[in-house]
Order: sequence, then C-alpha cells, then structure tokens
Amino acid sequence: MKTYLFLLLFVFQAFSLSSQISLKGYNQEKIDPSLFEGRWKARWISYPGEAPNVYGVYHFRKSFDLEVVPSRFIVHVSADNRYKLYVNGKLVSLGPARGDIYNWSFETVDLAPYLRKGKNTLASVVWNYAERKPVAQISYDQTGFILQGNTGHEAVVNTDTTWVCLRNKAYAPWTEWQVLGYYVAGPGEELEASAYPWGWEQPDYDDRKWEKAVRGMEGATKGSRDYPGRLLVPSPIPPMDSRIERLAKLRRSEGIECPQGFPYWPKALTIPANTEVRLLLDNDYLTTGYFSLAFSKGKEAEIHIGYSEALYKQEEESTTKSYALNGKGHRDELTDKQFIGYGDKILADGGDNRLFTSLWWRTWRYVELKVKTASEPLVIEDMYGTFSAYPFRNETTFSAPGHEELGRMLEIGWRTARLCANETYMDCPYYEQLQYFGDTRIQAMISMYNTSDPYMVKNAIEQGRQSMVAEGITMSRYPSSVHQFISSFSLWWICMGHDYWMYRGDEAYMKTLLPAYRQVLSWYEQWLKPDYSLSYVPHWFFVDWAAGFDYGEPIREKEGNSALQDLMYIMTLEFAAEMEQAIGLPTMADHYRKIATEMRKTIRPKYWDADRNLFADTQDHRGYSQHVNALAILTGVTKGEEAVKVMNQTLADTSLIQCTIYFRYYLNQALKASGLGDQFLDNLQIWRDQMALGLTTWAEMPEPSRSDCHAWGASPNIEFYRILLGIDSDAPGFRKIRIAPSLGKLKEVSGTIPHPLGSVTAVYKLDERGEGTARLVLPEGTTGIFIWDGKEIPLKPGEQVISLSSRH
Repeated sequence: MKTYLFLLLFVFQAFSLSSQISLKGYNQEKIDPSLFEGRWKARWISYPGEAPNVYGVYHFRKSFDLEVVPSRFIVHVSADNRYKLYVNGKLVSLGPARGDIYNWSFETVDLAPYLRKGKNTLASVVWNYAERKPVAQISYDQTGFILQGNTGHEAVVNTDTTWVCLRNKAYAPWTEWQVLGYYVAGPGEELEASAYPWGWEQPDYDDRKWEKAVRGMEGATKGSRDYPGRLLVPSPIPPMDSRIERLAKLRRSEGIECPQGFPYWPKALTIPANTEVRLLLDNDYLTTGYFSLAFSKGKEAEIHIGYSEALYKQEEESTTKSYALNGKGHRDELTDKQFIGYGDKILADGGDNRLFTSLWWRTWRYVELKVKTASEPLVIEDMYGTFSAYPFRNETTFSAPGHEELGRMLEIGWRTARLCANETYMDCPYYEQLQYFGDTRIQAMISMYNTSDPYMVKNAIEQGRQSMVAEGITMSRYPSSVHQFISSFSLWWICMGHDYWMYRGDEAYMKTLLPAYRQVLSWYEQWLKPDYSLSYVPHWFFVDWAAGFDYGEPIREKEGNSALQDLMYIMTLEFAAEMEQAIGLPTMADHYRKIATEMRKTIRPKYWDADRNLFADTQDHRGYSQHVNALAILTGVTKGEEAVKVMNQTLADTSLIQCTIYFRYYLNQALKASGLGDQFLDNLQIWRDQMALGLTTWAEMPEPSRSDCHAWGASPNIEFYRILLGIDSDAPGFRKIRIAPSLGKLKEVSGTIPHPLGSVTAVYKLDERGEGTARLVLPEGTTGIFIWDGKEIPLKPGEQVISLSSRH
C-alpha cells in the first residue's frame, strides 16, 4: 500500500505541473521534464536602474568557452515584450509567441549548429514598447529576458548577473506619419545611427563597459506553486517562416536617376550631398516581413521608410486637395495618387556598412523611401524584406481548364490567409494584427482544408478559452491588452471548436473545452425570454460590415426579437449538443436540444413573411437581410422546396441588406444546403470585383475598404473544395467523407485536399450532355458516400471511378 501511494505521489509530482498546460509545446519532446517541476535556475534579468514599464530597447550578452562542440545544446528563451536571439552573430530565434501572463510562451532552440570550439557569444535584443505596444501585445509591464539551459550541461548560459546589458539609446518611437482608419499595430522606429552599438551581436564585440544585468525572480512553468510571475508555457506553434524577398520594381523617382534593375537587383545608389530624393517602390503584391536597408556614409542624412498596402486617390474639395479614406482605385495605378502609411526613420552617422532592420515586422506592397542628405553623400547599398508569416504549406491541388480565373482566386486567397497568420491568426496584418474569433472561424477552416498543420487551429481555439471572463463569455479577440466583447463571436468560437472536431477529431482535447462551451451557452441562456426567444443580448453584436447594419450590428428591437440572435444561438446549441452527446454529458445535449427546439417554434411566427418568401430581421418586419435567410436555411428552419424559394429570393431581391465578403461564407454554405450549389460559381462577383481593382489579397469589404488584406475573404479556398468539388466531413475526425459536387457549368475540374489520414482527391470529367466520370480517391481508414443526381453511392478507401449520367 505504501509503495502504491509513493508511486501515486511520484506520478502526481511528475505530471501535475505540465498537465496544467493545455497545449503540447511544438518542441515538447526536447524539454527536460524537470523544468515542469517547480522553479527554474535561470532568472528574469533586466537593465539596472530602469523603470518597470518604459519604452526601451536593450541588449544582453553572455560569452562562454567550449572545449568540444556538443551534438545538442538546447535552451529555452523568452522575453517581455519581444526578443531576437543571436549565437555568434547568427539570428536563431524570435519571440516569444504571443500569449498572456498566464500563458507566457518560451521557445525551445538547439544552439549546437551555431556553436564552435573556444569562445561563443549569445546576444539578444529585447524591446518594450510600453504604452505604445500593439494592442495584440500583452505585457507583465516590466522589461525582462530569460534563457534557461535544458539540463546541467547547458546551465552555463542561464540568465543571471553573469550576463551583461546595455540600453540602446539610438531608438525612439516614431509616429510622425498618417494611417487612415483604426490602427493599433504599434509604433514605427526612429534610429539615430551615431548612438547605435554597431556589431553588438558579434562575438568579437567589446562589451567590457556594459552593465551587469539585474537579477529578478526565477522563471517557472505554469502550475508551479505560489508563483506570481509570468506563467511559462512551451510555445505551442513552430517558428515563423523567414526568407529574403526582394522588392520588384521602382515606380517613381524624384531627385535622382536610379540604376537599371534597382531595387530588385542589389545595386548601390549614391545620393549626392544636400539632395532630397523620393522613391516609390512596388513589391507587385502585398507581403509581410522585416524590412532591411543597408547604407554607408551620409552623415546627418534623414532617411524615411514608409509602408503602405495601396496608394490613395487624390480628390478635390473646393480649392484644397485631400486624400479620402479608402479612395484607392486600381491598386496598380499611380496617377493622381498619394502615398499614405506608417514608417520608420533613420538618422545616418556617416559610418560604413550600416544595416537597419525593423524590430517588428511590417506590411507593404508599396514602400516609399525619402532621403534628405546633408554635407556628405549617402550610399544606399541594398534594401529588401525578410518575409515572415506562419509556416503553412499549401497541400491542395486544383485545376479547372479554361477557367484560369478560379486558380487566380485561390492564389489570392492563399496569400491573404498566409499574411493574416503570424503567431496567431489576425484579422489584418497592417492595421490591427488581432485574432478576432468571428474571423478566425473562417481562417481555421481555410487551414484545415489547405494544410495538415496541427498547431495553429488548436492554438486559436485555446486562446479563446484563455480570453474568457468570469461572466462566462470570451473576449471578441485575443490576445489583446484592451478588452473588447462581441457577444456573437463567443458563439462563432464554439462553432470553430465544432469545426475542428468534425475535420480533425482530437476528442480528448475537445472534451476539455466542453465546460467552457457550457459557460458561454449558459451566459446566453440568461437572456432567454419566456417564449424561448432571446431578449436584447448585450455588448457589440457584430455580424457583418453590411450597408444597413449600424456599425456591423443587425437591426434589433429593444426587447430583442432579432432573428439573427436567435438563429446564431440555435446553430451553436445544436453543434454543442452533438459534441456533448458524443464526448460529454448526454443530459447537457438534451438540454441544448430542448432550448433549440423551443426557439425554433418562435422563428416562423415572428419572422416569416409569406408574401415575400423571406424571413424578416425583426418581429415588426422593418428590415430584411441575406444574413437572416442564410442562417434560416443553415439551421434547417426552412427546408426542401421552401428553402429553395427562400434562397432564390435571397439572391434576387436587391432590397435585402446584402452580405459583404465576410458573411458570404455563410451565404454560400446556405446555397449548398438549399440544393442550389450549382449556382456557386455565379455568386463570386464580389471577388471578381476585387480582382478587377488589382488587389493581390482580399480586402476587408467591398470598396471603399480600409484594409486590403482580410483573411475572412479567403473562403473560396474552402468552398472550391467543399462546394464545387463537394468534399466534406460526414463524421467527427473526417472519418467519413461525403462527396456531393456542385459543378455548375464546369465540365472538367479536379482537386486534392489534405486529410488527417492522407488526402482526398476528386476528378470530374463531363461531356456536353452532362455525362462522364468521377474519379475519387479516399485515404485508408475511411469510408464515404458520393451523391449525384439524388443518388447515394458508397465509397471505400482507395481509388474508384464512377459513371455520371446527365442530371436532366
């Protein structure tokens, strides 16, 4: 018995702390288990005499000797706000991956490939934007850096007072620029080159005059006893992509003639003394990354680097000229347009081989370089970007001969999805960089239909749970240092979990989320009226940036009586009931189904308009929207022939409040659910309009649009596979596959998507009479069903060819 209790105690001690961390670290297998037990040997370090939370850029260094280069030398590193870590002058890690105080990520890095016999130097730059930090950045409000060796073998590099540090006085925040629209992504950088410690990251740099670092509290992983600091968790996501990306071309040049091929080819550009120059550079497409400028000489020259998604049209107002918000026109055109955007500023010191690289990444299609030299010429030696985004790999194929437009849509959508994913999903990379859960549901589906990545979707779901407040709902966006509540987004967060369960399974993890889902649904339940419809749900009930919705909110009566509220709640209740029935509490499933059933009884009496074959937005029928009628179809409130009529009327009646690019995700699903999926290709005009404007990523909304890159617009990267090719999950974990194509006018189309057990392929070839074949390939371990012309044909693993007869 004593032995049994001892073993139990050992198991508890060994696993209880790491079990407090919901997501496995990306490099979890490399982490010594002892680091999940109690406090670390490494300390958080900072610069001496510095106030706890002020803007500052700091450098930390540690040199040590090795007699033999080890095969492994693993360390764990983090900072507040951000860090870049170098080994012997080589950049090896950036982070930490964004989280919050109770889930503060550390990266696990093997330094062995960068070490050498003899002296080695670790060097890190750490910056704290303090009150100027991006809204997506959470902070402990105290600058800090920590590096922990994995075992005793690496303990020599643990952060303590043997590390030396320097406050870099060259940096200051720079905000003397204009951005049109809501912007919360952080300041630009002003760099005074004469104060910069050039070469600080190199092993031969002389740091003897640097200060000893100040030692703070020990590091500790989440779950440690009585620990008041940042609760460290292994980063649940991989490092971001990093590759050089050169600017495509020069579009404008004022004050100087540039060499042929500049800036795509690295050719030196000498700007004479006492000269003002303005260059407009075009990347050809939108991108995200760290911008670098290499320069020499030019003492006291001012260099401004501006970044913009697009140029703005010039508009006449009386006798003055102004640049209207979102007046962008065709994105390739320059005539009568002005550059507007955020930027960085450099004051040159006259030295040689200077290299400026932004601390945080930027977003641009256009870069404006403005230079004003003093008494010495400035030499621009090179400029380029280092692309940075989440390391997604597109594993799909798609071909529709004679319809190249569709491939172009997928290309634009994939770029949009990539640029809106860094350490979290983001609504947009330029303006906000915030993970909104309404947006993220669509982004997660794009990831699951296009990649096999197991990390990003799960991280987003988990951060929704981390954002929850005591009342029982999530924040609208997270991580975020400024709280915001969009009550409808708490429902979409649950729906995102249901999506993950259906397409990836992972029942053990999903079961842990059910208590959180119960809290959200319980919070909503308090707003149920006696007739089982919702009263006026508080907070921001954003649905879509539709004309006719006030600040994105549907029309609602003071007493509630909002079809959108009720239908979204019904949909979420039914999804939650499915999960509870399968992996949770069947009694909860019954409870949710009862509420949903009673709510359904109120929809038709309140909102149905038989004369218009439509559901109204409110009980007084003062407004109608595509949004409500799409959800009525998706929730099965209307079915069969009536659903067909509703869908046709929803598309035909232009007096309805129209879905913008975001809510087209739900409108197109309703098109499929009503049996009208063959019209899908005819309902892509909103994307065609954006292509006609030269957009290389999908904009936030139809013109005028603030953001030129919003991932919620990339839903065709789901629906070309789910609606057009018809490939969908028919059971949790995608264990059953349903293939019901909606080819429309296409006679030849094919594609492949990743699947948890391999991939799914569908190839369709039809003649002019609508007859032909479907070649379908399912992975081992699955079953499926193929639906064509109302007939259901069982599918088995492997390849099968099915004859297709005309539907007419």
